[in-house]
Amino acid sequence: MDAKNKILRKLNFMQKRVNYLKTIDTEKMDLQDNYEMRSAVERNIQIAIECVIDIGLVIISKEGLKKPEDYENVILILGKNAIIPEDFAKDFSTVASWRDALVHVDDEINTSLLENFLREQLGDFERYGKYILDYLDANRDYSDY
Repeated sequence: MDAKNKILRKLNFMQKRVNYLKTIDTEKMDLQDNYEMRSAVERNIQIAIECVIDIGLVIISKEGLKKPEDYENVILILGKNAIIPEDFAKDFSTVASWRDALVHVDDEINTSLLENFLREQLGDFERYGKYILDYLDANRDYSDY
């Protein structure tokens, strides 16, 4: 599969997760007491973040950019190389710490942090997707990865 199709597939997969997460009404849904819902929220956040990282790694590889030291640097490298706006990359790169916390079962993720994530950070995934699509359309031919 070529790089462009790989990226588009990951963007679609990410957007499905974000769309699901947007349906969660944190005012009506008690994530603290509803284990199944909390698990679904955590897993969908993790998958959306994994898609962000995977997309970044494909672009970094295709462009021959510096190999990232960690997941946060995947996003920062995209910003430093004008693939996404650098100020956005600095802010959005914090999702990598969410990924690590979710994967490594961090007990620090309390319900209020999850609810805050749902209210305030889902739009960042959509902005990321738009920046990646704009980059693919305007700057590079990704058909021969």
